[in-house]
Amino acid sequence: MKQGNALPIISQDGLTVYLQRIRRYPMLTPEQETTFACEYRDNDDATAAEKLITSHLRLVAKIAMSYRGYGLPINELISEGNVGLLQSVKRFDPDKGFRLATYAMWWIRAAIQEYILHSWSLVKMGTTAAQKKLFFNLRKLKSQMQAIDEGDLQPEQVELIATKLNVSEDDVIMMNRRLAGPDHSLNAPVRIDGDGEWVDWIESEDEDQETLYGKREEFLQRMNLLKSAMSHLNARERDILTQRRLLDSPVTLENLSVAYGISRERIRQIEVRAFEKVRKSIHTDLPM
Repeated sequence: MKQGNALPIISQDGLTVYLQRIRRYPMLTPEQETTFACEYRDNDDATAAEKLITSHLRLVAKIAMSYRGYGLPINELISEGNVGLLQSVKRFDPDKGFRLATYAMWWIRAAIQEYILHSWSLVKMGTTAAQKKLFFNLRKLKSQMQAIDEGDLQPEQVELIATKLNVSEDDVIMMNRRLAGPDHSLNAPVRIDGDGEWVDWIESEDEDQETLYGKREEFLQRMNLLKSAMSHLNARERDILTQRRLLDSPVTLENLSVAYGISRERIRQIEVRAFEKVRKSIHTDLPM
C-alpha cells in the first residue's frame, strides 16, 4: 500500500505527543469514508488510503491501550495495531454496507494479540486455547469480581475463574502471578532493596532449570512446526485458520463471510481444509 505522506511515528518516550498528533486527523463521515474507500479500491489512490488510515489511528490507540497490562511497551502495541489497520484498509469493501471501524477492529486486535502471544511465548505462556483465553480474560474477570490488582487471589476467586474459563486452578494462580501489577517491566526489581527481578518469578520453582529448558525447547519446536505448516497454506486459508482457531476470541463465521464475500459454509470448509493441511504437515514433520 502506497502512502502519500509518512504517518506519525511513536518514539519510546513520545506517546503523549503521538496521541496529540493523531487527534488532529479528522474523522470521516460515512459518505466520505465510502468515497475514499472506492477511490482506493478502484484506482489504488494513495491519498484516499491515507485518509482512511489516519482517520482510524485513534481507534488503534484505544484498542492498544486495553492491552497495557501485559508488560509490553505501549508504543509497540500501537505499532502492531497500525499494521492490522493497514491490512484492514487493504481488504475493506465499501459495498458490503458496514463501516471501516467495524471491520478494522478485528484486524487491529488480531495483530496486537498475535504480537503479545509471540512475545509472551518467550516466558512460556500456555499454548492451549483455554490458557490463551485465560491470558486475555483474567484481568476482566478480576475487575468484575473487584479483586485487587496485585497479590494472590482468594481461593474462592481462583475456583470461580477456573470454572468460568475451563482451566485448572493452578493455571489461574500462575497466570495471575505472571500478570500481577499493571505495566511492570519483567526486569523491574521485586523490591527496592532486593536483587531479584520479576522475570525470576515467572516460572514455577517446582521444576529445575534443566526441566524448564527442555520444556521450552519442546514448546519452541512445536511453534516452529506450526509456523512451517502454516506456510503451506495460501493467504486466505492462513487468515481464516488464524482468525477461527488461533485467537482467544475466534471470529465468527458470519463476520468472516462478510469480510470475504462468501457464504458461512464456504468459510467453514476452508477452515476445515486448512486445519487438515496443517495437521498433516505437522504429523509429517514430527521427528520419529
